[in-house]
Amino acid sequence: MIKISSFSYYWLDTWVLANVIQLATQDFCSRFLNRTNDPCGRQYDQMTQAARSAPANIAEGNSRRSTSREAEMKLTDVARATLAELANDYFNWILQHEQAPWSAQSAEYVSVNSLNLDKAEYQEDVLHQSGLHILRQKHHFDRWLLSDDSLVVANSMLVLCNRLIQMLRKQIDNQLATFREEGGFTEALTAERLAFRAEKSVQDNAPECPKCGKPMIKRMAKKGVNSGHEFWSCSDYPRCNGTRNI
Repeated sequence: MIKISSFSYYWLDTWVLANVIQLATQDFCSRFLNRTNDPCGRQYDQMTQAARSAPANIAEGNSRRSTSREAEMKLTDVARATLAELANDYFNWILQHEQAPWSAQSAEYVSVNSLNLDKAEYQEDVLHQSGLHILRQKHHFDRWLLSDDSLVVANSMLVLCNRLIQMLRKQIDNQLATFREEGGFTEALTAERLAFRAEKSVQDNAPECPKCGKPMIKRMAKKGVNSGHEFWSCSDYPRCNGTRNI
């Protein structure tokens, strides 16, 4: 059975939509790329790999959040960047056919862009239910994605890619705000280490800081005329820089 806490990205709308885009891109490449317009298969490889990268990096970033907020933000941004690459491929496809992308005021653009995803609601069988959920979300866009006109598909995919890029930017902003407020794994380790050292100092009957009254800990001077010599330093450093000679 899947441990839900380890797969919290299954509930992210960004991950769900990224999977829809990956499936639709694989279908687009299979139906519209051929030996005439893609003789070496490079376009197929590049588009499908870019589409694969988005859900993969969203998943990995979310899985890393408990140990590295920085890694989470970087991987989410990689997903955003690869989607921009994929969006440009669809944009180029439209231009190749002497067309311009749908106007943001057109009925087609508004219809695709305003279609909301259903809320992810899973019980115990998360893997099975998430797969059904992704397929249901994809079917919402079948009117455009299953069209025999490659330009209709490319335009709708361009809308979805740009929509997901905006969603990921908001997700990164939220991750950054959380990091500023709570810090990350490294900061938590530092706080835990300082708390342990402060507790140990109390047990060792360390003197009180002359500035704030908190227990002090022994440190080693790393530079200056006292380099290599121990001194008492406030356990609340760097918020307090009180010191005492040993």
